[in-house]
Amino acid sequence: MPKMPERSFPANEWALILGGSSGFGLATAHKLSENGLNICVVHRDRRGAMSRIEPEFDAIRDRGVSLVTYNKDALSAEVRSEILEDLAEVLGAEGKIRVLLHSIAFGNLKLIGPEAAVGDDARQRLAAELGIDEAALGEAADRLFSDGCDGVQGLTTAPEYSADAFLEEEDMARTIHSMGTSLLGWTQELRERALFAPDARVLGLTSEGNSVAWKGYAAVAAAKVALESVSRSIAVEMAQFGIRSNIVQAGVTDTPALRMIPGSGHLKAQARTRNPFGRLTTPKDVADAIYLLSLPEAAWINGDVIRVDGGERISGASR
Repeated sequence: MPKMPERSFPANEWALILGGSSGFGLATAHKLSENGLNICVVHRDRRGAMSRIEPEFDAIRDRGVSLVTYNKDALSAEVRSEILEDLAEVLGAEGKIRVLLHSIAFGNLKLIGPEAAVGDDARQRLAAELGIDEAALGEAADRLFSDGCDGVQGLTTAPEYSADAFLEEEDMARTIHSMGTSLLGWTQELRERALFAPDARVLGLTSEGNSVAWKGYAAVAAAKVALESVSRSIAVEMAQFGIRSNIVQAGVTDTPALRMIPGSGHLKAQARTRNPFGRLTTPKDVADAIYLLSLPEAAWINGDVIRVDGGERISGASR
């Protein structure tokens, strides 16, 4: 028989996780349920993905907490209202949302314009120096890199981006809404329906792309900056309702969302090289931090962006 969790939260409290079927959202659902918080997951997945997702949901149920899931579009205001209407019935008179986590990863990853011509001839010169074929050297570097040999990344084939499909205004607006400002609508409607617990936590996720320019990341970066701004406003204007709002800045993490970024292998290699601990951030690292931010002892942390990256952001190491 599964061991019942020792509760860190009252039995009537819940976490509402937007984007909770993979990555940070799913890891957080596991962590919070392990500590007795009931879970509501809103996700958007095809039927074929459910064979992977349902065992994860079953594991949460086996911990003795309540779990409700909605495979619906969290970005639709109409759907949001439908979900919250139903969730209010599930919660009953006593149930309250302690944690709202925004973990939606739905954005555009196009460049904003054509790439500059490549001027790095290191691979060509090294091949000539060694008297070997450049193509063979490139193939060897790519193979070693794919096997985890990060030190050869400067000799690998550069990531490829579309040469004619560039970011448009509609792409930017849609990404900013989905990965940024959509947090506000959920927060407002939860408050209006009086579904928040007296000591509630609103949390979102950002990345180092909020302050440095990664190729193809312009729309997502803008969304993350918007998310941080919205969170600060929630922290100030909704404090009167007992709501604390913070953003977690995760280090580079091998999630399905990261793998969608062209050149994600290079981002991961650079992160491992820089990180004082020599590894990537994991979803569990981030879920552990979100759990800590959800505890009563974290009530005075409000309106902040908190790095969870093992020191990756501040490290100047290059090898």
